[in-house]
This record gives sequence, C-alpha cells and structure tokens, in this order.
Amino acid sequence: MAETGASPHGAPSPVARAEHFVWLTARVLEQRRFAYHFLSGSGSAGGDPSGDAVETALAAYGTEDGGYGYALEPDLRGPVSQPLHVGHALRVLDSIRRCGGQRVERVCRYLTSVSTSDGALPAIHPSQRGYPSAPFMPVVDDPPSALLATGPVVGLLHRNEVWHAWLFRATDFCWAAVDSLEKSHPYEIQAAVAFLDGAPDRPRAEAAADRLGRIVREQRLVTLDPERLDAYPVAPGYAPGGHHFAHDYAKAPESLARAWFTDEEMARSLDFLEREQQEDGGWPVLPHGSTHEGTPTRQWAPGSALEARPIVTIEALRTLRAHGRPLT
Repeated sequence: MAETGASPHGAPSPVARAEHFVWLTARVLEQRRFAYHFLSGSGSAGGDPSGDAVETALAAYGTEDGGYGYALEPDLRGPVSQPLHVGHALRVLDSIRRCGGQRVERVCRYLTSVSTSDGALPAIHPSQRGYPSAPFMPVVDDPPSALLATGPVVGLLHRNEVWHAWLFRATDFCWAAVDSLEKSHPYEIQAAVAFLDGAPDRPRAEAAADRLGRIVREQRLVTLDPERLDAYPVAPGYAPGGHHFAHDYAKAPESLARAWFTDEEMARSLDFLEREQQEDGGWPVLPHGSTHEGTPTRQWAPGSALEARPIVTIEALRTLRAHGRPLT
C-alpha cells in the first residue's frame, strides 16, 4: 500500500488500515473518494487532488432524466433515479467542492419532476417498484413528502448557493416540517440538521436547532455514554443496536448540532467512533430500522452490505478528521 503510517505504538494508523480495506472491498467511486480525501496530499499512488476522478466515477451512476440510480445508495438497487440517490450524489459533489453548475441544474430539473404536490421529495419514488430494495424501504403508489429525503438535498443546495425555482417550495416544506417536529427519531433529526446547517436564514436555523437539541436530549435520541449502551433505549422501529451518538448529529464542529453536547460528551462519542474501526480496517454499518412487519433487518442483501461499509468508513474518517482527531 502507498500509505504506511503508524501509531505511536507501531501499529498501522487508522488511515492505513482503512486504505487496505477500501482497496480490498470498495466500489470505484469509494476508491476514488478515499484517494481524494486521504491520499491526495501524501504523494501516494492514486491521489486525486482535483476531484476529477471522483466526478467521473460518480457520473457512471447518472441517469437520462438528470438524477442518479444504479444503487448509488446501496439499499436501492436497479437503474431508476431516486431522491435518496440524488442526496448521496450531492454529498459527494459537495465534498469535492463541485456542487454547482450544469450538473446541478439537471439535478434540480429531476427533483422538480418527482416532487410531491407540496413541492417536496418522497423518500422512495414509485418508479422503484419492480427493482430490489431493502425491506425497510417500502414502495408505495402515492408516497408523502419526507423531510428525510428533502432536508439534506435542500440544505446542500443552499450551502452551495444554488438558486433554482424548485428550492422555494421545498425550502418552505422543510421549515414547516422542522418547526412541527415534536416527537421524532434519529434519522429524521439528522435530516433536519442537514437542512438547518445550510439554510440561509441563520438566526431562524439557530433557534430551530436549539429546540431540536432539547428534543434529542429529552427523548433520549442520543447515547451520551457509549460505555453504557444498555442504559439508552433504541428508537421505536429501529433494529437492536441502532444507537445514535453525538458524532452522528454533529458530523463537524461547525454543525449547529455541536452545541447540543458538552466537550466531554463529544469526546466520548469520538472515542467510541475511533474504537469502532474493525480488524479489517473498515467501520461497521449501523443497524437499520425494522420492516413494516416489525422484523429487525440488518444486512438484507450481501451486495448492499459490502458496498455500504466503505461509504461508512470514509464518512467515519472524515468526521474524526473534522473534529481534529489524528488519523495518521
């Protein structure tokens, strides 16, 4: 391997261990993303300081309607575009500072075409019917608007100063959804944070985030002491082991969610995230929610689990680095 950094005790560094895991298991897109984020400044083989290789790999998932498909989000298989695929693509583009231009214009046209009557996005568009998808992602004929799908997309577009007609009603939907949240669950809160972190109205976003932080703590939607997992409930409908931690909400210090946690709580969370790196160098996939029949689902298909772990691994490393944890 090109990267052979070691810890003070002589063991391979977290990045070196993850590099081996990525070359062994990852799709081309995640290999290119890893090279961009962790090899580009080291002179290692495969480094991609420009992001061109990442964008080329991402383009392979593009569809004729301007969206993204082909299992970009591993739990949704098949060639059709889906809002969750688009959200994934925008996160990739944002991470390489290319979330703009004609590519995003095409994405916004796709988003307009699949929006619900109130201008927002469904979690799963009915076009998924007939293709494999995770049992905890049911396909319905007339899906409702979902903050889970809409919030991250709207937040990223605002963060990158994209202006498109689609954003007006979608932004209004997100504000209404966030303001009405009273009882929630971790993934919905994460989607709300993704929206608020990019929302242009910063005073309103800060006030909304402060209220959500109180909800997270009062409803015990965060595990504040990873050493005492049994003391914290898993959210209703989530699979056993589906705990969420401070770092799941505050993925970077500049996130509004960072103010929800003390320095000690954040440190414990990041310590736990560091320890979660497995022997093979990758991070585990968080257990997903239950099926509509109540049966816990973890790894519903071999391919999706294999493809998801490098994605989770890259995001774990990016979170640790954003919070100043040494990786090499």
